[in-house]
Amino acid sequence: MRFAIFSGEKTEKATPKKREETRKKGQTAKSQDVNTSFVLFAVFLFLLFSGSFSGKKILQLFQTSFEDYMLIPVTENTLMTIGAEVFLQMLYIAGPIMLVAMVGAFLSNYMQVGFLFSTEAIQPKLNKLDPIQGFKRIFSLRAIVELVKSILKISFIGSITFFVLWLRLEEVLALAFKDVSDAVVTILTLSVQMGIAASLSLMFLSLFDYLYQRYDFRKKHSDVARYGVTKKLREIPSSTKIKQRQREMAQQRMMQEVPNADVVITNPTHFAIALKYDSEKSDAPIVVAKGVDYLATKIKYIAKENDVVMVENRPLARALYDQADIGQSIPEEFFKTIAEILAYVYRSKKQIVSFVLHKERLLWPLEIYPS
Repeated sequence: MRFAIFSGEKTEKATPKKREETRKKGQTAKSQDVNTSFVLFAVFLFLLFSGSFSGKKILQLFQTSFEDYMLIPVTENTLMTIGAEVFLQMLYIAGPIMLVAMVGAFLSNYMQVGFLFSTEAIQPKLNKLDPIQGFKRIFSLRAIVELVKSILKISFIGSITFFVLWLRLEEVLALAFKDVSDAVVTILTLSVQMGIAASLSLMFLSLFDYLYQRYDFRKKHSDVARYGVTKKLREIPSSTKIKQRQREMAQQRMMQEVPNADVVITNPTHFAIALKYDSEKSDAPIVVAKGVDYLATKIKYIAKENDVVMVENRPLARALYDQADIGQSIPEEFFKTIAEILAYVYRSKKQIVSFVLHKERLLWPLEIYPS
């Protein structure tokens, strides 16, 4: 786990500030299949209930074109008049359909991301013109996933629409024996029914696509490496209360380590440094807590309550406080002095410590033999 910090592995969730910045850029978890399925379903459902109205308008347009417009002399004024009338008739036919499609698109987007307006997503980006990056996108894992999804969607939706057509097979075969108007009505009705079935099928598949898009979005945008979290937290305006709370939490963690210390070196009144030595984890004793004045008094109080040996050594306490940080090993220049103190501590606990001198350097105890 500790190597994830340096490898860039995404192990921390994004901060609220990061999520808000991403949302302002128009980057959200959204499935285009949800939008498409809602628009198609809304349009075909509208045609199912208003098909007669649209059919009458289309028939009226053709009748007017062949019965009236063909008899009008072609002049500049008549062309303008006919063009305006045809445009209005087309608007009556296509306008409601376009309005329903817009409502379906708005509702599908609102259900996924809420109300969001951002122009950054539609701004041109020159890096998208890079052929190398484009080649990488074509052969990326995401492109392969999209290809597999497209194949599955075509297969599933095609099977559903074919099943609907199969149920109406007798009517399809009977089209050859119907007049033109009845055949057109049958074809349009069957087309609308197949469209509704296809849109419902796509809506079902879009649910899984939306869940995948949310997972992929969180993995790509919401997760940041631990060093990224640290960098972003520095951008947040600090306050006295936040810093004070951080210091209190650090002091609390430090005080929790005092009962586990082997010895506390004191001034005796101003400084206190708690040391712990574990031969399996480190080559030298580690400073687990240190403090001055009030913190020193608190460290000594906790040490006394937990029977941790306290040794008074004013020069050593001051030097360790200045040169050794919490969580770090003591400097090598203090090895001999600390070794003597630990030997005294272990003897006071009826233990014998074995020390080894090698090339004028003190090596820490290899074993501790109980008496």
